[in-house]
Amino acid sequence: MARFQQTLASQASFEKHGRKSKRELFLDQMNQVVPWSELLALVEPFYPKAGNGRQPVGLGIMLRTYFLQQWFSLSDPGMEEAFYDSPTLRRFAGVDLGVAAAPDETTILRFRHLLEQHDLGGEILMTVNHYLETKGIRISTGTIVDATIIAAPSSTKNSKKERDPAMHQTKKGNQWYFGAKAHIGVDSKETVVHTVVTSAASVADKHMLPDLLHGGEKKVWGDAGYQGQTEAIHETAPQAQDMTSRRTKFKNYVDEEAKRKNTTKARVRAKVEWPFRILKRIFGFTKVRYRGIWKNHQWLCAAFALVNLYQHRNRLAPQGA
Repeated sequence: MARFQQTLASQASFEKHGRKSKRELFLDQMNQVVPWSELLALVEPFYPKAGNGRQPVGLGIMLRTYFLQQWFSLSDPGMEEAFYDSPTLRRFAGVDLGVAAAPDETTILRFRHLLEQHDLGGEILMTVNHYLETKGIRISTGTIVDATIIAAPSSTKNSKKERDPAMHQTKKGNQWYFGAKAHIGVDSKETVVHTVVTSAASVADKHMLPDLLHGGEKKVWGDAGYQGQTEAIHETAPQAQDMTSRRTKFKNYVDEEAKRKNTTKARVRAKVEWPFRILKRIFGFTKVRYRGIWKNHQWLCAAFALVNLYQHRNRLAPQGA
């Protein structure tokens, strides 16, 4: 675990009475469960080395800053502002204003571009899942597939006077949505997100199904949007049983047997909503942050890596911590 020397400028105040806020307790717990050494080793080969010019901000500070943005839904300028406003965030990231200024929004943006350039979002997800495996939280032979829409700004009041051309609209129920879609494959036992695919919102869920499987499945669950894809499932996972929901209502009758089976399948399939709940309700990721599919895909891969750690934080944290 990374340690930082701190000046008096970074120390907590000397009030006699106080208690930790929910934010501090959250960060304390996540600090214990994130595999910092593994993730730093992943990014370090691509990170700028110190030379004769401007010295780069420490990699540990930048990685922690990137995760703070994920957890608290902060933009680049919002993150810079938050550092000067919150001693709690500064202590977590290792920012000491008595030594140097907090990373500015340009530095934060460049670090994110570095991760995007080298496809490190997906690597972060793989590294975290490998770490979970070493802790006994293993991906099994059952996968649940699902997708959620991430809204994008539909306004054209921007410098280019146009909506993001990579985003599209789709109709769900009686309502239209504009944005991207996050497709995930989730382990049916541990609810670990093992695969993430990002597309425009208009792409049908079933088209991404083969890309969401790891190949070793024995069973695949999904809602009715994935029905009729047995052949596609078997192309990736030859031994998998198709457990996707089936159509129950027909012109002249209701298939009660299929309805009963769908109810049984739904008890397993409901687990896929847990990662989406954490992503949107706990981390606040309800709107795409950037233009284009690739940038948002990298962000989502890292976000779901943190979702996996958050789900299992109580199992990962040291006993008595």
